[in-house]
Amino acid sequence: MVDVFEQVEEELRSDRYKRLARTWLPVAAVVVIVALIGALGWWGWDSYQSNRAAKGAEAYDRGLEALRESKPADARAAFQEAVEQGNGAYKALALQQQAAQALDANKVPDAVRLFDESAKATRDPILSDTASLKAAWLLMDTAPLAELESRLTPLAEDDRPLHAFAQHALALARLQHGKAAEARSALVVLQLGQDVPDAIRQQAQAAIAMIDSGTVAALPKIVDAAKAAPPPAAPQVAPASQAASPASAPAPAAAPTQQ
Repeated sequence: MVDVFEQVEEELRSDRYKRLARTWLPVAAVVVIVALIGALGWWGWDSYQSNRAAKGAEAYDRGLEALRESKPADARAAFQEAVEQGNGAYKALALQQQAAQALDANKVPDAVRLFDESAKATRDPILSDTASLKAAWLLMDTAPLAELESRLTPLAEDDRPLHAFAQHALALARLQHGKAAEARSALVVLQLGQDVPDAIRQQAQAAIAMIDSGTVAALPKIVDAAKAAPPPAAPQVAPASQAASPASAPAPAAAPTQQ
């Protein structure tokens, strides 16, 4: 009698396991397939980005070499190839080089456009903020204050990598447009700041002295000196043969001088 009960119980367990299997095995299969597709998709995307980084690095290096050899046409072609084939970092850097070439040809509007495109091409805050800051400096003498403020205010936030440079540029823009009190307050903060580069601190002191003495005629010289001060260098790039990701990025071009 005990054997009969055990056999019945075993058959019931077997039926229960079969029902569970019919219910959950399709679900498990779908989960496995989705995970496999996701893994393959991520691998494909990573390979694609690595390939773009390598192509961008190679083209960018050829552009720099062409510049060193005084071959501007070859440099433009190489930088354009980096823009079209490179990943975000190398595309941004190549656009900045194209902007510098536009400045050499005295094509300021083209340079501003290329710097703006460079800022949008990468998520690296050092590269993007450097490009945005250069564009703002190029517009310093011609753009209305509202446009300069819209460009510089986000860059001047304390958590941005070039905030001291942007705060200085914003103060000088306001000073040029007659807002001396606002400009002086910002310049005093820069003068006393702990993490302010020496060049910016000295220019802030000069601007404060100019405001206090009423020597408005000295403002253009201060603006020109500020435009010539380069931002901090970005991390150096690995050789093109080693480039595999946008994490490596060469230092951006020096800040533009007055045209």
